[in-house]
Amino acid sequence: MNQIKQIIQTFNVTRQHDPSVVPAVALGAGGALVLCLVLGFVLGPLLLWIPLALFAMIATALIILGRKAQSASLAAIEGQAGAAAAVLQSMRGAWEITPAVAFNRREDMIHLAVGPPGVVLVAEGTSPARVKQLMAKERRRFDRAAGEVPVTEVLVGDGEDQVELKKLAFHMAKLPRAIKPKEVGPLNRKLSALKASAPPMPKGPQMRRAPKKYR
Repeated sequence: MNQIKQIIQTFNVTRQHDPSVVPAVALGAGGALVLCLVLGFVLGPLLLWIPLALFAMIATALIILGRKAQSASLAAIEGQAGAAAAVLQSMRGAWEITPAVAFNRREDMIHLAVGPPGVVLVAEGTSPARVKQLMAKERRRFDRAAGEVPVTEVLVGDGEDQVELKKLAFHMAKLPRAIKPKEVGPLNRKLSALKASAPPMPKGPQMRRAPKKYR
């Protein structure tokens, strides 16, 4: 029952930000149902295809809802300070995320992500030039501490050589692997001395994770 309530809540919240979720879910689920029933008529026996059709309809609806919910969450936080940190913290897998290991009064921030690619410094801010200066300073610190583990820079934004917020999680997942998942924790602890006292993060909308059933 709790999962059903969570799905209904996710649907209602998503519909407020993106009304197209209603026709998208309806068309997708309906299309899956019709396709399975047509296959049942053609290949038979139809009675065996009916349960499969119902399962396909529900699964398709949940997949579409999950993707729409993620897009709505990104739209809600985009442009806010700390938005990149929210996306990083929503990632699945062997990642250790520390928001705002470096920051300034203009809300430029460097976030630390330790994972299979090694050390990844993710920067966000309103001025690319200012963010690059902050990144260069932090890169030197983490290069010394990381030793032979690679340190990768990622700048979040819409400009050249930057990664859009909506593509950040995908970009992180595609980075070349450098260390094993079991090495992530020890490396993160090794770098803990370099972590600054994080500023208070904004209380705006947070990145919401889709329920496990349709992630």
